[in-house]
This record gives sequence, C-alpha cells and structure tokens, in this order.
Amino acid sequence: MALTNSQYDTIMRIYEQKRLRTHDLLTRRYNEIYEQIPRIHEIDNEISHLGVANARALIDGNTDAPAQFRRQLHALTVEKEALLLASGYPADYLEPDYECPDCQDTGYVDGRKCRCFQKAEIDLLYTQSNLTDILKSENFSTFRMDYYSSDYIDAVSHKSSLDMAKEAFTVCRSFSDHFGSEFQNLLIYGSTGVGKTFLTHCIARELMDRIHSVIYVTSSQLFDLLGNREFGTNQQDRQAGALLDDCELLIIDDLGTELTNSFTVSQLFICLNDRILQKKSTIISTNLSLNEIKSIYSERTFSRISSNYRLLRLVGDDIRIKKKLMK
Repeated sequence: MALTNSQYDTIMRIYEQKRLRTHDLLTRRYNEIYEQIPRIHEIDNEISHLGVANARALIDGNTDAPAQFRRQLHALTVEKEALLLASGYPADYLEPDYECPDCQDTGYVDGRKCRCFQKAEIDLLYTQSNLTDILKSENFSTFRMDYYSSDYIDAVSHKSSLDMAKEAFTVCRSFSDHFGSEFQNLLIYGSTGVGKTFLTHCIARELMDRIHSVIYVTSSQLFDLLGNREFGTNQQDRQAGALLDDCELLIIDDLGTELTNSFTVSQLFICLNDRILQKKSTIISTNLSLNEIKSIYSERTFSRISSNYRLLRLVGDDIRIKKKLMK
C-alpha cells in the first residue's frame, strides 16, 4: 500500500512538528535546570570536553582512551542523576520525551514504518472520528457487571449471564494486555444488546491508546472497503481497503447485518484467512449463532473461525432497555 506524495508529506510534517515540540520542551528544561542546579551545566561542559579529548586520544593511538572515557562519563552521569533526584526532579528529566519511544518520533525503525506511522496512515485514510467520542464513555473502566443477572441461566452452557459476562471481560482484558506478544482472535456472539459491541470498544480504546493500528468497521463498511479494494477507481478508496490487511487489529462489528451474497461470502473468507496467515488479530461481534455463521458464510469460513478464534458468548436481557428503564 502506497500513500500519495501529498499524504506522505502530511504525515511527515506531523512527525516534524512532534520533534520540534520535543526539542523546545527539552531546551526549556535545560534552561530551567542550569539556572536551578549550576553544577549540572558544569557537568555537561565536562562531558563535552571529555568527548573531544577522547577523539584526540584515539587519533594519537591511545588504546586505553575509550575505557577511561567510559569510566569518566559514567561517573559524571551518575552525579548528574543524583543532583536531579536531590532537587526533586526525575533522573531522566533531561532526556527527550518522545511521543513514540520506538522510533523517537521519526516514523521509522530500522528503515521500516513504525507502528505509530501505520496508525497515522489509518487515521489519515480511514477516519475513526466516529469512534473517538464513544471510546471516552465505553471502555474497561466503565464496563458494569450489574447489568448481568446471576439468575439468568443459559440453557446451552448452564452458566449465568453474570458468569459469562465476567469470563468475557477477563478474556478481553487479557487480549488487550498481551496484544503484540500473543496472536489471538475473538468471536463475541449472542443476542442483541448484551454488551458485545461495548467489549470491542473497550479493546479498541486500550490498543489505540497504546498506539496500535486499529480499524473498526461494521460488517457493511467492511464489504464496502473490500469492494473498493477489488474494483475501486478512486486511489484513496483502494488504499483504505488495503489497510484492512496492514492494520494490527481489525474489528468487525455486527457481522450478519450486511446484504449477503457470493461476493461477501468469498471476501470474508479471504480477509479472515489472510489475516490468520499474517498473524494479524481480528475480532468479530455478531448476533448470529454458530450454526447461522456456518450456514451463511460457508463451512470453510466457519472452520477457520472455530479453529483460530476464542469464542465468547454473552446472554441476558437487552442492556439498552435496562438503561432506559433505570433512567
């Protein structure tokens, strides 16, 4: 997937602004510390002189110079950190405060796009503004168990609605905590209004806050993007569709609400199968039962889901109706 030149320049200008802000902040901190703790200014001058002296010694053939330089540098660094701590500052107060420590706000790590750059691509090509406000109110800290009843018993699992919600919450929390170190996929299914979408919002919020690239789409939006990727004449539409392969996490909400045909069935299999092969995580929420998924999207798609996804079922009364009654 390639950005247009103007799109690439837009993102790189953002990174340049980040680095300028970091530089300005660091300059202000150095001015502050030099005024409050003059000895640190002296130490920095000594470190600078040491570097010059070490370079000269190496030119003169002094093989002991590097080891001596390291010892002296370490002693000065330790003294500097001790002075900062003694004056109530963090030891790393004079270190650059990068928004993304992985790439140090350059957008690249070892010549490859950093994950924060990939997220910037998504933010540019596929807007997530419709999700931003929702995630402020729907996240792990606002998930409530009192909407689930211990008296509502599921006829299939013989577990209560509350127990199933607790299990789903724990699994989703673990999915977020281990994201990036463990390859996982989730299928969250159950009747309308039992918290499936809320849980996907919780995960999206957590991972987006950690600068992971997340695309969140309804099933209808998914197949529009897949159609644009295959047949679109507009470059930006094709790029947005291509991001479905590149994003670290794809969340498909309300699978089954789209108009189903042979194209959607085949494209869903290709999309899910490709992401499994690339070990890119996917979360699906749906009101469909497992048998309905198998019937609508084919046996082979269901086989890929059942063998590669953690299946989470939620049951209970419609929470949206409960909220209205409580108001």
